[in-house]
Amino acid sequence: MITQSHLSSTSPVGSRERTEIRRLCIVLHGAVQGVGFRPFVFRLAHELKLTGWVLNSSQGLQVEVEGRKQDLDNFLLRVQSERPSRSLIQGVEHSFLDPAGFESFSIRTSEESGEKTTLVLPDSAVCQDCLREIFDRENRRYLYPFTNCTNCGPRFTIIESVPYDRPNTTMKGFPLCPRCREEYDDPRDRRFHAQPNACPVCGPHVEFWDEHGTILEDHGSAMLMAVKVIRSGGIVAVKGLGGFHLMTDARNDSAVRRLRERKHREEKPLALMVPALEDAVRLCEVSGLEQQLLCSPEAPIVLLHRRNRRSYSNDFQLQDSPSFVAPSVAPDNPYLGLMLPATPLHHILMRDLGFPVVATSGNLSDEPICTDEREAVERLSGIADAFLVHNRPIVRPVDDSVVRVMMGRELVLRRARGYAPLPIEVKAVKGKRLLALGGHLKSTVAITAGANVVISQHLGDLETEQSHAAFRRAVADLPAMYETKPDRVLCDMHPEYISSKEARMLGVEVEEVQHHYAHVASCMAENRLDGEVLGISWDGTGFGPDGTIWGGEFLLTNETSYKRVGTFRSFPLPGGEKAVREPRRTALGILYEMLGEGVFGEKSLPALQAFSEEERTIIRTMLEHSFQTPRTSSVGRLFDAVASIIGQRQKVSFEGQAAMELEFLATGVSTKAAFDITFGDRDGLCTVDWQPMIQQLLAMVAQGKSAPLLSAMFHNTLVEIIVQLALYAGQQRVVLTGGCFQNKILCEAAIRRLTMEGFWAYWHQRVPPNDGGIALGQIFAEVRRHSNALIPVVASDGEVMV
Repeated sequence: MITQSHLSSTSPVGSRERTEIRRLCIVLHGAVQGVGFRPFVFRLAHELKLTGWVLNSSQGLQVEVEGRKQDLDNFLLRVQSERPSRSLIQGVEHSFLDPAGFESFSIRTSEESGEKTTLVLPDSAVCQDCLREIFDRENRRYLYPFTNCTNCGPRFTIIESVPYDRPNTTMKGFPLCPRCREEYDDPRDRRFHAQPNACPVCGPHVEFWDEHGTILEDHGSAMLMAVKVIRSGGIVAVKGLGGFHLMTDARNDSAVRRLRERKHREEKPLALMVPALEDAVRLCEVSGLEQQLLCSPEAPIVLLHRRNRRSYSNDFQLQDSPSFVAPSVAPDNPYLGLMLPATPLHHILMRDLGFPVVATSGNLSDEPICTDEREAVERLSGIADAFLVHNRPIVRPVDDSVVRVMMGRELVLRRARGYAPLPIEVKAVKGKRLLALGGHLKSTVAITAGANVVISQHLGDLETEQSHAAFRRAVADLPAMYETKPDRVLCDMHPEYISSKEARMLGVEVEEVQHHYAHVASCMAENRLDGEVLGISWDGTGFGPDGTIWGGEFLLTNETSYKRVGTFRSFPLPGGEKAVREPRRTALGILYEMLGEGVFGEKSLPALQAFSEEERTIIRTMLEHSFQTPRTSSVGRLFDAVASIIGQRQKVSFEGQAAMELEFLATGVSTKAAFDITFGDRDGLCTVDWQPMIQQLLAMVAQGKSAPLLSAMFHNTLVEIIVQLALYAGQQRVVLTGGCFQNKILCEAAIRRLTMEGFWAYWHQRVPPNDGGIALGQIFAEVRRHSNALIPVVASDGEVMV
């Protein structure tokens, strides 16, 4: 950024220079389009009585202004210090030239030539100014569900190409009426060059359809009908910014159960939308930072601790209370995922409803979110009783983002609306054309653009043909938006991942990046780290170079690569993928590793009791003959095994369920006790032996010790393992990454203990620790592989300095 001292003149003819007319040329790089930057520059130039022009280009924002040198210096400083709040300036280029003789200041037509490096902004929640208009009976936009301005509204979901101008968006099909055109052309209006600007006369409109797609109502009557159906216990598919929500009364347990049954979503928690912040506070404990997140322009789903057990009890006398939530919304879960309305449409609906509603993604489980109304009728028929749709096309599906507060700061768990496609700046990628295809679960893709890595929105798990098709569209979409052709594609080492297979079909050079190293590299990139770190990468699964399933890894990075310095003792997974869905199988694999065939004589074990006699015989044969029993070092599977052994969970209906329940059990338990662990060292590889821990765990289960105590001790043990391996590796900077570090108890305790021992702990913030961050890590790992001169090391006492 420019400083005053940099701008001050040292010329001996300074007094003359102050009166001479000069021309200042500026190029601003970053997220500078679609945020009101051009009208801001226009107003600033007029205030300082400067002439010239401003325009959007493929590289960012270009400005030329003429005036006295002191006024130009002031302009350059204020352009940066007073910039629009939603903008992000990553770089400023400027030069002083002879004047061109401009007579006025104007906004010129955008230029589309040259390399496209300007950043596309995420969609933004409706601002307070627009909200006031929506609920003002005297305003021409009263109850208009597509009200927006330069400070809010759709961006990423409507843009087809850069630069960000109306002809390059799906709003090109809605010509502005005279009054909207007047706002659009008036530099004093906050809708000056607001590309999605619209009103009831010229803009999109809503319609209410029955389950077969027949239009029953439109405009205001359509919204009233949707409210009526939700109030009566029905399920309405509502088209929003980036796709459809399935909405129903969150207080009505039978309605929520019906939604679960139709959507094939047995137990996974459902997100809630509440009318206002005070409703969130009635339901949950909400800290200052959590309030800020709920009310932010990103408007994510925030994981919040429930205020009291009554809010998810079976006391149906409370059902009409606005602070009641049906028990089937998030069964046996102390947290709720809450969000506030993000669009005018949702604000209008929620103002009328006045109570919490389930607002879950408009899809069947494992499928991508629906974006087109006709497609929604086809795919969601049998789930939704009715549809509230609109005629503004959605270019790409963008789901709701999910965040939680970790160690007093934001941690993004699902990066989508409000966050994507904002980039991570990695200066070393400049000049490179890379495309990364991520992993298999929680998929994202990423490309390089200038000095940035642009990460796509969350695409979901690649488990169905519909999700494969959505993934392929995203792989084509992101490079097309920036008009770049990658010369290298990066993918996971796993040969059976859809993303890895897709990489080999693109006709360009392919490089593989090991899964857990990609996790570490992702966290390094976000924290601007380079050189040596100890990366602790724990998750459920990742293909190792040795052909086994990794997941409990300690990786010491160097300038270009990594060395595996620690791991967990491996154990068999009888049934392979089946074991991921059945913690009882993982438990038997670990116990067989310890006890051999003797485990099948331990009839009191919950894991053994969970199988029929026939099933036990089959699994025994598999283990004895090592048939379909891959070996793993996964900490995620270790969580599953512990959950099974203590009798908490034998089968899961969604990924991470057993680990989540162990976290919930340990919440609020005050103990420093931990299980015993031993370590082995062979050829510089430290192996964590879990056997002493499992032996103690079995003994304490037999003694009748409580599950919450045992879970807390398990968490404490994992934290001690982290500290001991950090001491073993001798590297002060420790990176915590992988899906296991979504666990609040584990992550926060590890950070505290590492800090106490003098280590610098780094963790994620706006890039998910789960596989949603893999694509970023693949690019950073590839750049490290080919370069020794990267960004400077940044280190502090556990705080991220970006």
